[in-house]
Amino acid sequence: MKHVQALRRLVGVAVHLLHGLWIVRRTFSKLSPAQKEERVQAWALALLARLAIKLVVNGQPPQEGPVLLVANHISWLDIVVMHAARHCRFVSKADVHHWPVVGGLADAAGTLYIERESRRDAMRVVHHMAERLQAGDVLAVFPEGTTGDGARVMPFHANLIQAAIVARAPVQPVALHFADRMTGAMSFAPCYIGDDTLLRSVWRTLTTADLEAVVSFGMPQTAEGRDRRTWAADLRTAVVDLRADPRLRV
Repeated sequence: MKHVQALRRLVGVAVHLLHGLWIVRRTFSKLSPAQKEERVQAWALALLARLAIKLVVNGQPPQEGPVLLVANHISWLDIVVMHAARHCRFVSKADVHHWPVVGGLADAAGTLYIERESRRDAMRVVHHMAERLQAGDVLAVFPEGTTGDGARVMPFHANLIQAAIVARAPVQPVALHFADRMTGAMSFAPCYIGDDTLLRSVWRTLTTADLEAVVSFGMPQTAEGRDRRTWAADLRTAVVDLRADPRLRV
């Protein structure tokens, strides 16, 4: 029965993805920026529902920009989970732009793309991020640069934090984790790391019952004279503390 239910969820997810792409191509260009944000957040919430994942939000998401959200990175689900908690524009690797279906959805959500191996492209993206922050956007990055194992937070790369310094914008730490809804224990089902394949991670997620995604928003910070490396290290500490705070367990 577990596998039958998982197959039904998989079909529902596929239909939801294709329906999202249809909406993007047919109606998205006619919507205002605020309407687009509402549609993206509603779509993300509906996708979590199709995956039978409960969303739990702790702390206060930003009401408006400019602000840069920095979060730990665990799974292919992280972007969906953060969009469901609060719409934001992500900075993502350039490969995502070319992915079937997903690329079109990422474009519609306002994703900024970066060639991670190129120092020159990183400078371009930092400049673009600073412009968007100065325009009042809510941006989001995963400073670890890759997905972790879910048990620990890897060091934060500092390059993209420079955009907040240039724009004189606050940065808000965000802690992500997945848990068993019944016991509160951390769940590694959605993890996507190492030799794992996307298909295997998706299937584990589909076959795991009582899964919840927890998004914990910390307090926004300003640079206060810190350089990007110092600030990145302090932001990592804030994310680690958020994940460890027993008051945020549900």
